[in-house]
Amino acid sequence: MKKQLLILSLPLCAVSTAYAAGAANADILAANNQIGLQITSTDVRYSEYGGTYGTAQGLMDTERGTVPGYTLSASLMKDVLLGNDYFKAQYSHNEGSTNYVGSYIGGGLPYGSVTASSTAKIDDYSLTYGKGFNLGSQAMVTPYLQYGYHEWKRGLADGNQETYSNNYYGAGAKVQYAPIEKLVLGANYFSGRTMQSKISTNQSVFPGESLGNSAQTSYGFSVDYAISKDFHANLGYEHTQFKYGASPLYGTGFFEPNSTTKQNTVSLGFGYAF
Repeated sequence: MKKQLLILSLPLCAVSTAYAAGAANADILAANNQIGLQITSTDVRYSEYGGTYGTAQGLMDTERGTVPGYTLSASLMKDVLLGNDYFKAQYSHNEGSTNYVGSYIGGGLPYGSVTASSTAKIDDYSLTYGKGFNLGSQAMVTPYLQYGYHEWKRGLADGNQETYSNNYYGAGAKVQYAPIEKLVLGANYFSGRTMQSKISTNQSVFPGESLGNSAQTSYGFSVDYAISKDFHANLGYEHTQFKYGASPLYGTGFFEPNSTTKQNTVSLGFGYAF
């Protein structure tokens, strides 16, 4: 009798295991098939450095501040080309102000001698394609390729405006894990390179020039929870970092110095799963 019960229990365990695997994969697929809206807060940390064209080495000026915004995204994971094909389009907009700290060029005053407030408008676009691979019954890794565009409109206190922009491309991977039903945890890493970097201004003495390109990296974490079959709540964090190389000299010696940009973004929002 005990042997018969054991034999009968084996198929039931197999069915139970298969159901658990299917449920986990279904949760990850649901997280990857969404139209989302997130409210964001981006901590901007921009720094310019001397050392080019005879300028003194060291920090020249910074723009730092927390800029609010939002992100719109649409992602799809379906068997289209290679199986578990992943497509994503995303747009984000942040608008607010940052704090400028700098110095007078050639005035003999150190960094920190000048402070002001600047307006900031930041727009980012990206397109992503990848393929998902199941890792057991509750996890998936998705290597991907990404192409994007970044623009920052910096409104200075004196009324002048500078617009920094660049395209970028690269590859990355995201790992997703469904520890329990309806909950999906994610981690992401991207490595790429900027291109067509440039600055444009509304100033006749320096209307703009091309900027040096650099490596661009980002990493982040996400949480997605299915409130219902159709509606999801999600939380995320992302860190992005890249550089702009100094521009060529323009006219009587105006130029844009070397700089680094670091952005930390926290997001909270909802998604409609389809």
